[in-house]
Amino acid sequence: MSAPSSKLPPFDPADPLGIDDLLSPEDLAIRDTVRSWAADRVLPHIAEWYENGELPGIRELARELGSIGALGMSLTGYGCAGATAVQYGLACLELEAADSGIRSLVSVQGSLAMYAIWRFGSEEQKRRWLPGMAAGEIIGCFGLTEPDHGSDPAGMRTYAKKDGTDWVLNGRKMWITNGSVAGVAVVWAQTDDGIRGFAVPTDTPGFSAPEIKHKWSLRASVTSELVMDEVRLPADAVLPEVTGLKGPLSCLSHARYGIVWGAMGAARASFEAAVDYAKTREQFGKPIGGFQLTQAKLADMALELHKGILLAHHLGRRMDAGRLRPEQVSFGKLNNVREAIEICRTSRTVLGANGISLEYPVMRHATNLESVLTYEGTVEMHQLVLGKALTGLDAFR
Repeated sequence: MSAPSSKLPPFDPADPLGIDDLLSPEDLAIRDTVRSWAADRVLPHIAEWYENGELPGIRELARELGSIGALGMSLTGYGCAGATAVQYGLACLELEAADSGIRSLVSVQGSLAMYAIWRFGSEEQKRRWLPGMAAGEIIGCFGLTEPDHGSDPAGMRTYAKKDGTDWVLNGRKMWITNGSVAGVAVVWAQTDDGIRGFAVPTDTPGFSAPEIKHKWSLRASVTSELVMDEVRLPADAVLPEVTGLKGPLSCLSHARYGIVWGAMGAARASFEAAVDYAKTREQFGKPIGGFQLTQAKLADMALELHKGILLAHHLGRRMDAGRLRPEQVSFGKLNNVREAIEICRTSRTVLGANGISLEYPVMRHATNLESVLTYEGTVEMHQLVLGKALTGLDAFR
C-alpha cells in the first residue's frame, strides 16, 4: 500500500475550507454563469439604482434571468431548469452578493409565486402561467402579509366569497416584492372553507398594486401594496390542491432556504471588500491588514462566513435527498442572516468612514439585510420554531 502524498493543495483565501471540492463541475458552471451575469448586468449599476431607490429595466432583467435558467430553477417541467437545491442555492448566493433586491426578485418569482402554482395549482394553471414565468416574460408576486398581520397569517382579513361559480376577492396585502410589475399575483385569502390560494391576473378589474416608496432598505427592489376591491375571479382561479396555512407556509419554507444561501452572498461581498481595503489602506506606516486587531476581525468574519456556507450546503443536500425539515430551514435562516449582518457591520469598521459610502458595497448590504432579517419569518418566530422543536412545547400563543 503506497503512502499518501505529503503534498497539500495551496491555501485559497477565497475558499479556505475547500468547500468547492464538494461541488460538481455542473454546480460550478451554474455558479459561474450567475456570477458572470451579476457582474455584467448588476454590479456596474447597483449603487446608482440603490441611491435612486429604483430597479429600472426590471422586465428586461427578468427575461435575462429567465434565459440563464434562474427563475423557478429548482422546479421541473413547464420550461423550468430542474436544477438541484444546491445549484439553486449557489445562484441565490451569487445574486445576493450583487444585491439582496436582485435575489429577492428571483426568490419571490421562483420560490413563492411559481412554486405555489407548481405545487398546488391545476394542470391548466401550470400550463397557463409557469412557462412564461420561467422565461421571465411574466413576473409573479406572492400576497400573504397584510398591514396588520405579518407573523400571524392565520388572522388575515383578505376574504374570498363565492358568488355563483365565481369568487369575489376583497382585502389588502403589504410589503409585496414585484407587486407593481407582476402579471400574476398568488393571493392567499380566508374563505368559508378555510384559507385558499388564488392565481390572480393583475389586469383584473378591482386589482391595483401601488408601489411603496421611502424605503431605506431593499431600495433596488420593487415593493408594493396589493389592493383588491371586489375582484371577481372565475372558479378556476383557486389553487385546487391545498386548503389551510400549510399552503403558504410550505412556500415560505422553500423561499427561506434560498435566503440561507443568499445572506452568505451579501456577507461574502462585504468581507471581500474589507480584505481588499485592509491590504491597501495604510495607517501608522503600513497597511491596516498588518495590525493584529484587523486580522482578528478578518479571521472571525471568515469563520462565520464559511461556516454559514457549509450549513447552507448541508441543508441543500438534505433538500435534494427529500429530508429537509422546516425546523432545519429555520436553523439556517436564523443563523446565516444574523451572522451576515454582523459580518457587514464588522466590515464597515474595517473600512472606517469609507464603509458608509456607496462606492463600497458594505453599507448597502448591511441595510438590505435588516429587511432580510425580518422577512420570511422574524428572528423571534424562527427562535420559537426551534424552541418548540427542542422542547415539544408551543410558545407561540
